[in-house]
Parts: sequence; structure tokens; C-alpha cells
Amino acid sequence: MQDKNRILLEIENLVVHYITGKTVVKAVNGISLQIEKGEALGLVGETGAGKTTTAYSIMQIIPDPPGKIIDGKILFEGEDLNKLPEREMKKVRGNKISMIFQDPMTALNPVMEVGTQIAEGIRLHEHVSKSEANIKAMQIMEKVGISAERFSDYPHQFSGGMKQRIVIAIALACHPALLIADEPTTALDVTIQAQVLSLIEKLQKEMDTSMLLITHDLGVVTEICQKAAIMYAGEIVEYGTLEHIYNNTRHPYTIGLFGSLPNFTDNVRRLKPIKGMMSDPSNLPDGCFFAPRCPHATEVCRNGQIPVIELEPGHLVKCLKCGY
Repeated sequence: MQDKNRILLEIENLVVHYITGKTVVKAVNGISLQIEKGEALGLVGETGAGKTTTAYSIMQIIPDPPGKIIDGKILFEGEDLNKLPEREMKKVRGNKISMIFQDPMTALNPVMEVGTQIAEGIRLHEHVSKSEANIKAMQIMEKVGISAERFSDYPHQFSGGMKQRIVIAIALACHPALLIADEPTTALDVTIQAQVLSLIEKLQKEMDTSMLLITHDLGVVTEICQKAAIMYAGEIVEYGTLEHIYNNTRHPYTIGLFGSLPNFTDNVRRLKPIKGMMSDPSNLPDGCFFAPRCPHATEVCRNGQIPVIELEPGHLVKCLKCGY
């Protein structure tokens, strides 16, 4: 039985739309998930699945207009972030919840010293003097593998991997309870990706910080996370522990994701990509959103209500096929 006191973040039936004129883009469609204290959850899916919108919803930085949280709760430490006024949310953002953005090139201010950018959040949330904030900034720089002597350098003087380390330092400077990492290695080459992921994992464990890792790479999830949520067209279609997702894969979309990955143990000449394209979020089909691409779809899948089935404790799948 799950200990409710261990739950740090709980999302219940979150619905987010982007409305432009007469067009309604249904980016997130009733997702629910939980993250416990000290736990890392991987949110996996193709581009356009709604992963980043989910992260922005938690941070309460959905651009309005055109974005709007239509329904749902985002409970952090038992408090619904959707109901917090912006004044109170500013005390949470960067302090209790921090985010590592996809592109370090655009996440940093090009005309401000990197050390000052790290110290800025410390001064804002911890109410310390400038010199104290600078000392703490230097300490976190050393922790992410950057010499404190580079405090006064500017972003253009760093490589892409080093810029991402600065972004990680900014995110972790106030020791947040929850870290959201939005595809933190997308803009980096393969060698640097491994280093940055290793750093994030090390610091997350050292600080006992919970983490929501957003990625399209199932391999990354196995390295860092304890649980995974597979997202498709704004819905979570499969959710559970790594053992559930990797050893008892059940949803056709999750099976398709694994089928499109290279496997060095199987003697195959070609990978098996998922046929077709993700449904247009402004014109989603009836029934199961994955049905147009699913090899097992029936007429009931295309038109009926799709239930969430609990196959075993903690392993949830949104699929009619899995109920048979």
C-alpha cells in the first residue's frame, strides 16, 4: 500500500488546451501521475505528445494566451498549484520546484556573468547578502564540475556541455524538492550527453531531490528513473515501474517504441518503426488516439471509451486489448 506522506507531486486529470481563433489544440488530455519524495519518473513519448506542456503546467508557465489549463489538479506537497496566485507561485518556482530547459543556449542570459545568474536565484529565495550568494554560487559551480574561477565568465565562453552544467547549477542552487529535466541532453553530442546525465543522476541522489525526466529515449530512463510514464497524444497510455514497462510491456504504442530501438542481442536487418504519424492534436480521432497506427485496433477501439486498466498493482495501461 502506498504511503500518502511519501507523495511529493500528484497530478489528477490534467487537461491543457491552446486556443488560437477557432482552433483548439488539445495538448494534454486528462493525465494523472505521482512522484514520491526522492523518486525519479521518466515521461517518455514522441515530439508533440504533450510532455513539455505537462512540465510547463507544473511550473505554471503556460503562455496565456493561447494556453489554458482547462481542468485538473497539480498537488505539490498537498497544495494545488493551479490555485496559487502568481505572487505565491514565484516563491515555489526556482526554490521548491526547478527546471532544466532543453536548450542551454536560450536558457542563459548572454550579457550576464554565469556566476551572477546562479547567485540571482539564491539571493531571491534565501534572502542572503550578495557576497554570501556568490560564495554559494561558486560552491554549486564546483559541484557541477566548473571551476569557481570562471564565475565572471559569460555564456559564450563555454561549450554546449558546460552551458548545460551552468543551467543545472541554476536549477539546483536552492536545493529544490522537485527537479524537472526537459530533454536536458537534446542539444548535446553523444559523449557529453552521457556525462550530463551521470551528473544529474549523481546530484539528484546526493540532494535526495525528486525528478521528472522528460525524454524520447527509453534508454535514458533505465539509467536514472525508478518509474516511467509513456505519453501519446496528450494521454498517458502506460504507467508503472521500470520492471512493469520494460519486462511486461503491454500497450501497443510502448511495444512499438521498443521495436524501433536497436537491439544488439537480436539478429535483425531492419528496425520496426511505428507506421504513420501522431494524430493532429487539433483534430483528435474518436476512441483510442493510437488506433489509426495500431495493428490490433478494432472498431470498438476507434469509437468506444478506452478504460485505464490496472494489470497489476501500480501497472496501468489505457488499452482495450490489454483487458482481454
